[in-house]
Amino acid sequence: MSNSTENVQNEPFARVIKRAELSAGKTTLLRLSAVLLSLIAGGVFIACVGQNPFVIYGTILSGAFRSMMAFQGTIKLMIPLLISSLGVTLAFKMKFWNIGAEGQIIFGATCATFFALFCSGMNHVLLIIVMFLAGFIGGGLWGLIPAIFKVKYGTNETLFTLMLNYIALHIVSYLRDGPWMDPESQGFPKIARFDKNASLDKLCGIQFGWLIALILVIFVFVYLKFCKQGYEISVVGESQDTARYAGMNVKKIVLRTMFLSGGICGMAGMIQATGSDITLTTSVAGGVGFTAIIVAWLAQLNPFSILIVSFLFSVLEKGSSVVQSNFGLSTDCADVLQGIILFFILGCEFFVRYRFVFRNKVPKFNKKEMEG
Repeated sequence: MSNSTENVQNEPFARVIKRAELSAGKTTLLRLSAVLLSLIAGGVFIACVGQNPFVIYGTILSGAFRSMMAFQGTIKLMIPLLISSLGVTLAFKMKFWNIGAEGQIIFGATCATFFALFCSGMNHVLLIIVMFLAGFIGGGLWGLIPAIFKVKYGTNETLFTLMLNYIALHIVSYLRDGPWMDPESQGFPKIARFDKNASLDKLCGIQFGWLIALILVIFVFVYLKFCKQGYEISVVGESQDTARYAGMNVKKIVLRTMFLSGGICGMAGMIQATGSDITLTTSVAGGVGFTAIIVAWLAQLNPFSILIVSFLFSVLEKGSSVVQSNFGLSTDCADVLQGIILFFILGCEFFVRYRFVFRNKVPKFNKKEMEG
């Protein structure tokens, strides 16, 4: 009896174990519950700052859809988020933790900007194609650097890709303050606004990057689901040893996939610089590369789910900006509200995969058992 009691007392009070796979219905119910709880918690925060939660939530929705201009603004926010989320999905599917989408966006935009500034006299269609290629190749090369070090020296790709973000950012700062500084800025450090010939055309009132984004959704889905290269990515992600046993060149797959992952993120940078900002700034990525990681995981690395989740994120972002201006709330309040909602939704994914097991109480023994 004493041994069994001692064993129970030595167990941790609570431990985490992997949950058996939940049914689709239970998973959906759990996620809907997380959304409801996030809205309740967000409502409590809104009430604490002296505002009506129902009015604020209504303003968030109306702010994203109240007019055609507002809706177009929501889509403009969605474009780089959707594209970069698709980019990191390719790497994550291979279990290569690409945290460098931010840097790949920035460097892709930087390479495209070179042609926008110094080759603006080219034929418009040809110039746009060249800038797309420059953005793709620039982002791809930025993603290829950590992949090369990973396959040759076994470096940690999480830290490597993260540090490259800051290098790309400081490259833009150097160009802005030096070689590419606008000569008409009167000493204010900025890069000149692009010529109209180097700007993306509009389609349905929005720069046509949204059409490129939709094409990429289909491309990534087909690539992962039906192409040999997509199958190889899945096998490498499950087990590199299995991939080698099957005769796959793991190093080649890693390099190819990271070039494609970074290239897609680079295209997001090119579209943001030439379609929305019409110049290159240090905020061309604006944190989108980090948000894309959350979007990709929430969507379970499914391209069509990424389309939906990135749209919902953009609605929240656009609506929050309207709340700021209408109610005089600081940007910090809007960020806290978004953080609360994301906290619950991301926490839900933990409970989809794992559950807590609590220590049993010390077992009771009756008199006969003790005498025996």
